[in-house]
Amino acid sequence: MQNQRNVILAVVLTGLLLLGWEGAMRWFYPQAAVAPKPAASAPAGAAPATPGKPTREGGLLNPADIALEKKDLRAELAAGHRVPIDAPGLKGSINLKGALVDDVTLARHTETVEKNSAPVRLFSPAGTPAQHFAQIGWVGEGIASPDANTMWTAEGTRLTPQTPVTLRWSNATGQTFAIRYAIDADYMISATQTVTNAAAAPAVVKPFALVSRTNKTASLDTWQLHSGPIAALDGSVTFDNNYSTVAEAPGPNWIGFTDIYWLSALIPDAGAKAEGALRATGPGVFRADLIFPNVSVAPGQSQAQTVRLFVGGKENAVLEKYEAAGVPNFSLSIDWGWFRWFEKPIFWLLDSLFKLVKNFGVAIILLTLIVRGVMFPVAQRQFASMAAMRALQPKMKALQERYKDDKQKQQQEVMELYKREKVNPLAGCLPIFLQIPVFFALYKVLTLTIEMRHQPFALWIKDLSAPDPAHVLNLFGLLPFNPPGFLAIGVLAILLGITMWAQFKLQPAAMDPAQQQIFAFMPWIMMFVMAPFAAGLLIYWITSNVLTIAQQKYLYSRHPQLKAQTDKDQQDIDRVVTREKKATGQKPKAR
Repeated sequence: MQNQRNVILAVVLTGLLLLGWEGAMRWFYPQAAVAPKPAASAPAGAAPATPGKPTREGGLLNPADIALEKKDLRAELAAGHRVPIDAPGLKGSINLKGALVDDVTLARHTETVEKNSAPVRLFSPAGTPAQHFAQIGWVGEGIASPDANTMWTAEGTRLTPQTPVTLRWSNATGQTFAIRYAIDADYMISATQTVTNAAAAPAVVKPFALVSRTNKTASLDTWQLHSGPIAALDGSVTFDNNYSTVAEAPGPNWIGFTDIYWLSALIPDAGAKAEGALRATGPGVFRADLIFPNVSVAPGQSQAQTVRLFVGGKENAVLEKYEAAGVPNFSLSIDWGWFRWFEKPIFWLLDSLFKLVKNFGVAIILLTLIVRGVMFPVAQRQFASMAAMRALQPKMKALQERYKDDKQKQQQEVMELYKREKVNPLAGCLPIFLQIPVFFALYKVLTLTIEMRHQPFALWIKDLSAPDPAHVLNLFGLLPFNPPGFLAIGVLAILLGITMWAQFKLQPAAMDPAQQQIFAFMPWIMMFVMAPFAAGLLIYWITSNVLTIAQQKYLYSRHPQLKAQTDKDQQDIDRVVTREKKATGQKPKAR
């Protein structure tokens, strides 16, 4: 009766797990929204459709916003008065109206895995649905200063790493304002602000730099993956701010906005006394400011300062390069979390293997081989411990029978037995515990590093950071529907279930029939649970299972007494189960 209750409880818990897992996975692994077909017309003044839940990629989700963005962007870029940006990392243009950096695409990253996919657009002009831009300027005290409507003149026709561009504007009282833009081969734009005073009296100005953006394009923000305002303050990076609770950031090393994969940040020169602020400037519109102290420019003199603008993908090597060049903790804009001391070495090893074999899927398999190889001595000790535990079974059964009415005394005697025989009952769990940090580190690497984004493996696996797209229930895409989350079982999930089942079959059977039932369910439960996870994570686990099976077969060949004892235990358990089923009138299953 107790065994039946245990089995019923296991089935109920399994059902609750499967029913609740879809909602949890939609939170941790949201998929890109599928835009519905727009209606033929909409009434004037109608409220826009409610946008969907943000995705890891970020970007507009409302179909009306997407259509309007294309229209507005086309009109803005066709209006002229722009200086092209043409660098290996960034493409786009600077708007001479306001000297705004408001048109930036990332040359190294595409929106989708398709070959003809457009590059990722990070900056869009003010007023468009996806607005995201940077402005460098001044506020004058008693003198006219340039603003967002000022039309600048350009010295230079194209901003490239070899050809900086200088924008100039003069007011009617003798002050000339200049911004010299320079760009490198990656994602950094340097802006040198200069004020020249040709008047007879000193001119006082307050330099500033800002990044403004909408949260309509924000990526998913969760407890483990930060998206929103970000700042580095006094040697540490704060992820506390989000779009609903922006706060001041005094004396920042850098400040801006982050998505899971993208970053726009302002970086003052080292030693500059800049103040930072994060604020909402309207419904769904936010701004990161760098505000510098007042500067008094004497007659006939000039004053200059430089601020840098990072706008690009959070590539670890690029961020570390800028960090080494003096941007404090820039690589920590990647939300590694508390365990970066372990995650970053795993990422380094995976990235190094990728550079060797040019395929991240193969690199994950090689990483698994290395991990299993390192843990092989532990597995050997595990099997030796299992053999010792099996040898103690008769003595343990005798103790359990002798003290069956005194559980406390029974536990004490069993522990004394372990101590005398120098057996550690937890040694068999050690390999599992050692794999947990590796599994978690790989999970974080797959979900937050841009290096894993859109990386193919083979055949139908085009993106290792996304779930397996080949679902069995819709015949791998042949049927025109998408299964609900907890039924979206792909080929990799099935292979995971099969390899886990085969692994469990090789392990010593549990003495409790109820535990046997739970272990029989476990591979297929995990098949459902892991299906929505990144394909790369499933490849790691499948490879690990296959290697474990091979390892167990090898170690059984080295410990034949353990294999013989395991087979005998299984036969004993089968006889007990058969007797119980006969006693309850159930027909025993043929093996």
